[in-house]
Amino acid sequence: MSLIRKLAWVYAIMFYFIAIMGYIPPFLDDNGMLFGLFSLDLNDNLLHASSGLWAMLAAMRSTWAARFYFRLFGLVYFLDGVVGLLFGEAYLDLGIVYYGPQAYSWVHKIGANIPHILIGGIALYIGFVLSRKYADG
Repeated sequence: MSLIRKLAWVYAIMFYFIAIMGYIPPFLDDNGMLFGLFSLDLNDNLLHASSGLWAMLAAMRSTWAARFYFRLFGLVYFLDGVVGLLFGEAYLDLGIVYYGPQAYSWVHKIGANIPHILIGGIALYIGFVLSRKYADG
C-alpha cells in the first residue's frame, strides 16, 4: 500500500474521530463547546463523517483515488477555511448561507478556521507534492 493511501487512512480516522468527539463529555466544556473553542452541530458532524468516508473509500480503492481525494478535498477544505476567515462563516456547513457574513473578532475567525486551512493545506501538499514522490509505494 502506498504512502498516499496510508495517509488517506489517517485522514479517514481523524475525521471519524472529529465527528464523534462532540458527543464525548471530556472533550466538551460546560457550554457544549469542543475543547471550549468549537461549536459543532449536526451539519458539522455530517461533514466530518462524510469527509472521513470519502477518505476511507479512496484509501481502499487505489493510490490514484487517494491522490484525487487529497487534491479535490484539500482545495475545497482550504478554500472553506479562507472563506470562513474572511467572512466569519464558511460554506461547507452552509453557515454563510444560513447566517451570511458575520463580524466576529479576528481571534474567533482565526481560531475557527485555521484547522480547515491547515487540514486542507496539508491535503493539497499530499495530493500535489508527496503523491508525485510516493505514487507507487
